[in-house]
Amino acid sequence: MSENKIVVLAYSGGLDTSCILVWLKQRGFEVVTYMANVGQDEDFEAAEKKAMMLGAKKFVCLDVRREFVEEFIWPGVQANAVYEDRYLMGTSFARPCIARGMVKVCKEEGAGYIAHGATGKGNDQIRFELSCYALYPQVKVIAPWRMPEFYEKFRGRQDLFEFAKENNIPLPVTPKSPWSMDANLMHISFESGILEDPKAEAPKDLYLMTTDPKDAPEQPLRLEIDFKHGVPVKVKNLEDGTVVTSALELYLYLNKVGGSHGIGRIDIVENRFIGMKSRGIYETPGGTILFQAHMDIEVFTMDRELRKIKQSLSSKFSDMVYRGFWDSPECEFVRHCIDKSQECVEGTVTLALYKGGIYILGRESPLSLYNEELVSMDVQGNYDPIDAGGFIKVNALRLQEYHRLRKKMGAEQNGKLGTGDQ
Repeated sequence: MSENKIVVLAYSGGLDTSCILVWLKQRGFEVVTYMANVGQDEDFEAAEKKAMMLGAKKFVCLDVRREFVEEFIWPGVQANAVYEDRYLMGTSFARPCIARGMVKVCKEEGAGYIAHGATGKGNDQIRFELSCYALYPQVKVIAPWRMPEFYEKFRGRQDLFEFAKENNIPLPVTPKSPWSMDANLMHISFESGILEDPKAEAPKDLYLMTTDPKDAPEQPLRLEIDFKHGVPVKVKNLEDGTVVTSALELYLYLNKVGGSHGIGRIDIVENRFIGMKSRGIYETPGGTILFQAHMDIEVFTMDRELRKIKQSLSSKFSDMVYRGFWDSPECEFVRHCIDKSQECVEGTVTLALYKGGIYILGRESPLSLYNEELVSMDVQGNYDPIDAGGFIKVNALRLQEYHRLRKKMGAEQNGKLGTGDQ
C-alpha cells in the first residue's frame, strides 16, 4: 500500500507559506491549501489564485466567523478569561477554531498530514498541533521551521526571496511591515521586528483597529448591553438608537464603536508556554468592552462564594486556552462548570466609552442578588445591627489568639537569651 502523501497546509498566501507549498511539492506531496476566515482583512480570491498557480491540488477556505464568536469567544466572555491579568487571548481562541476546520478538511480530502508555517519558538505551533492531534489522532505533522533541512536552507528572509525567484513564486508587492501581525475579528496582535526591544515605544501608525484615545470623539458614547446566561444578546446605542442582536454582528459592532473611541489597546510582556518572554501589542476593542460589562453583571447576579470558585476556574481556563489545551478533557470540564455558573448571569449593563476608557453607569437584572432595602443606610430592613457585634468577635478570635501566642513566644525567646552564659 502506497504512503498517503496528501498534506493540508495552513496557508496565508504570504511569502513563507507560498515557499512551504512549493517545498512540499518538491518532496512529493500533494498539497491542499487551507484558509479559515476568522474575520481577518484578507483577499481570499487572490490567495486561491496564487495557491493554484503554484501547484496546489486544491484550495479550501472555510468561513468560521460565526462559530468563532459563538463557540470560542462567548465561552471566553462567560469566563472573563484573561491571561496573566491583561491579555484577552484573541489569537489563543482563534487557533483551535482554525484547527477544527483544518481537521475537517483533512478528513474530507483523505490527507494523512497537516503542515503549518508557525515558528519553532512561538505558541501557535503548540496550539495548532495539540488540537489537530486531539481531533485527528493518526495525523502526522510537518512543521518546516522545526526541520533542520528547512531552517538551515532558509536562514533569513533573503533566502526565501531567492527560493521564490528560482521557483516563480510571486514576491510581495507591498513592503513588509517591520513587525509581525496576526488579525482576526477578536483582535489584532503585533510582535517581533522593531517591537522586540521592550522599551521601544510602538510607532503611532502601527494600530489598525483603534483610534488614538487623544484623537477619539470629544463626547462619550453610551451603550446598553443585555446579557443572558452570561452571553451578550443585545447591544443598544443610546445616542442614535442602533440595536444589534446577532452574535457575529454584535461583536463586530462593538469592535467598530470601541475602536473609534480608542478602547482595547495594551502593550505587554507575556510568558510564552514554551518558556520565554515576549513583547506583544494588542488591540481588542469589542472584547475589552464585554470583559468589563460581563464582570459587572456577574458580580451583581452571582453569589459571592460561587464566584470565588468560578474565578479560580477562570484562571485555570485562561492558562489552558493560552497553552493550546482547548480540546483537552480538563478544559472541556472547566468550560462546562463555567457555563453552569452563568445560569443566573442575566441583565443589562449601561456604560460609556470615552477616550480609551470604559465607564460603568448602571446595571439592572431580574435575577439580581442586590437588596436595596437590606443595604440601605436609611432603612433597617430585615437585619439587626446588634448581630454584627457577635459576628466581629467570632472573626476576631483567630486574630487575638494568633497575636497573643506569638507575643508570648517572643517573650519566652527573649527570656532564654537573657539567661545565657555571661
